Amino acid sequence: MGISRQMQKYLAGGSLIRRLFEEGVAMQNDGTGLPVYDFSLGNPMLPPPDAFEEALAHYVGHRPSSPHGYMANAGLPETRSAVAASLSKDHPVQFEWQHILMTVGAAGAVNVALKTLLDAGDEVLVSAPYFVEYGYYVENHGGRLVKAPTCEDFNLDVAAIENALSDKTRVVLINNPNNPTGVMYPQETLNALGNVLRKASGRYGRPIYLLDDAPYRKLVYDVPVCTSAFAAYENTLMVTSHSKDLSLPGERVGFLAVSPRAAAAELILSGCALANRILGFVNAPALMQHVAASLQDVTVDLAWYRKRRDRLFRALTSYGYRMPYPDGAFYLFVKAPGEDDTRFVAHLKKQRVLTVPGSGFGMPGYFRIAYCVNENTIEGALQIFKEAIKNIP
Repeated sequence: MGISRQMQKYLAGGSLIRRLFEEGVAMQNDGTGLPVYDFSLGNPMLPPPDAFEEALAHYVGHRPSSPHGYMANAGLPETRSAVAASLSKDHPVQFEWQHILMTVGAAGAVNVALKTLLDAGDEVLVSAPYFVEYGYYVENHGGRLVKAPTCEDFNLDVAAIENALSDKTRVVLINNPNNPTGVMYPQETLNALGNVLRKASGRYGRPIYLLDDAPYRKLVYDVPVCTSAFAAYENTLMVTSHSKDLSLPGERVGFLAVSPRAAAAELILSGCALANRILGFVNAPALMQHVAASLQDVTVDLAWYRKRRDRLFRALTSYGYRMPYPDGAFYLFVKAPGEDDTRFVAHLKKQRVLTVPGSGFGMPGYFRIAYCVNENTIEGALQIFKEAIKNIP
């Protein structure tokens, strides 16, 4: 075999979400002319805000010198300063530009953080359900993924996390608001988690870092701002991107922020800057960094997502589906009728409705709907969802 055993294993497992998305593209082009109702991929259909187009046009029109050249691996100082100022308004922590590292999206940020923090055999603790690619990321950097259950409402089960900690735990990785559930963790839960990690760090004689994967932090619909891991625990790193809050998933620009209160904060940031280079990212895209500097307090129209959330949630619950109320992101995580998520998802697929089984997120028995789609997709699929729960396969 011409490739590594590890990559053979990855290919066999693959990314379930990506496979479904590609199947949806194939179905669109199968010659039948029938519509496909694709809720598989968190790929925003909402255009970027007007402020993005204006900032991009302004920047390109002014033709700055060397706009596309190499830079420090940590990113442009002016962009990092803008990020720090914005974060300081949202969290009870004063950030400076030195606490920010610009990255190739949130995924790039997670990877440079894990590359910097993990020794071989270190454990990264996640709560199920969790983003499907975390396992790949952790294994890439010599770590071991450890899973803890969540509460029935998908809030973090702090007691379960505490029981799963060990002297090998180096990182607790959370995703807030969560993909796939849309649940935002309450501040009191994060505070309780911070207390547990603080005690465990003292017990084991080294800091356990809380890594908050937060690409949906600005997509919360019923409160002014998302809850804050930085407020809960000093040894916190947060990663995010502009893929969702500015609808720029293909531009791959994000950042990592290290709490100035974190143990070895300066060393972590230096390590992450080097990891940017070691992992081949080098630096986040230059053009997008320049443009994003003026957009840190800009967000897409949240009413667009709220309308779709409310329409789907009300309709599906009226049909008899059960799911947690999603505080943010753009996902519904629905209890699969008949308990078999893969079978029910396959049943929907036969009706040309694409969803993702919860098994791919470490939580069998549920399926995920991504509602970052046009209204026609939602309205066209609702009758199929209504009939599907009556005719459980």
